[in-house]
Amino acid sequence: MDHMTSPAATPMPSPVDDLSYEQARDELIRVVSVLEQGASTLEESLALWERGEALATRCEEWLIGAKARLDAARGAAAAE
Repeated sequence: MDHMTSPAATPMPSPVDDLSYEQARDELIRVVSVLEQGASTLEESLALWERGEALATRCEEWLIGAKARLDAARGAAAAE
């Protein structure tokens, strides 16, 4: 948890919108793990929760996009 106690020592996270599905998923797993262990302050917990929500939304966007691409490919294959 030491990485959470010093904001100057913590690198700025990448903007969620710039993350690939795999990057967002992996970071979400780390965020959940830290939250399960108990962050040192309420403010840190809230910041982690908000980041986790944004990461989960990003993962969902990627999955919805992937499903749409699969559906389009299936439709194109069926039309042939």
